[in-house]
Amino acid sequence: MACALFAHCFTCGKDIQAAVRISRALSKLGVATLRFDFTGIGESEGDFAGTSFSSNLGDVQAAVEYLRNHHRAPSLLIGHSLGGAAVLAIAGRVPEVELVATIGAPSNTTNLKKTLNYDQDDLNSKGYSEVTLAGRKFKVTSEFVEDLESHSVKDRIGGLDAALMVFHAPGDRIVAIDHARHIFEAARHPKSFISLGKADHLLSNRDDATFVADTIAAWVRRHIADQ
Repeated sequence: MACALFAHCFTCGKDIQAAVRISRALSKLGVATLRFDFTGIGESEGDFAGTSFSSNLGDVQAAVEYLRNHHRAPSLLIGHSLGGAAVLAIAGRVPEVELVATIGAPSNTTNLKKTLNYDQDDLNSKGYSEVTLAGRKFKVTSEFVEDLESHSVKDRIGGLDAALMVFHAPGDRIVAIDHARHIFEAARHPKSFISLGKADHLLSNRDDATFVADTIAAWVRRHIADQ
């Protein structure tokens, strides 16, 4: 059985509607999908305030190793938002990966730094700042912000040795559509771009989530047929 790995969006969790629908669509093809919560999110242990993009990459790598050791290394990586940046950064380290799909992903981690709208004075005085994103409150630390500046996802995209499918909504208010363009232009062929029309960043509309799930499933089915 082929395996896929899904990395959720920043603060979302593994049970967000898009992740569930994509997993179900793939299961119908005989592809098992591992969905997991990043450290400090949902059912995962740990302190979210102590995480960083580097720790997210470590979580993805740990999930890859789990699949490799207990089932089969993933041939498909799927990432939503910051999870998309994470799978783009990790894909080159997983030789078994043949397909990568991103949904509303940023082309660089500094985008999140701008989106968080944190209080720099709080970071300087207390070492953390309380922010609200997508209606949820949480803390970001100065270490988290500094870590975002230390990664170059775009450099990893150019060396990607896998087929890429980029999903993005033109009106995405969290991650601008230009990020999809940067990802697409940086990647080598084979690559595809799918516009998500009026969908929001989280794919909260059921039809939008279903469209992405069905499109990924059709892409995977075609890839399997070509092998």
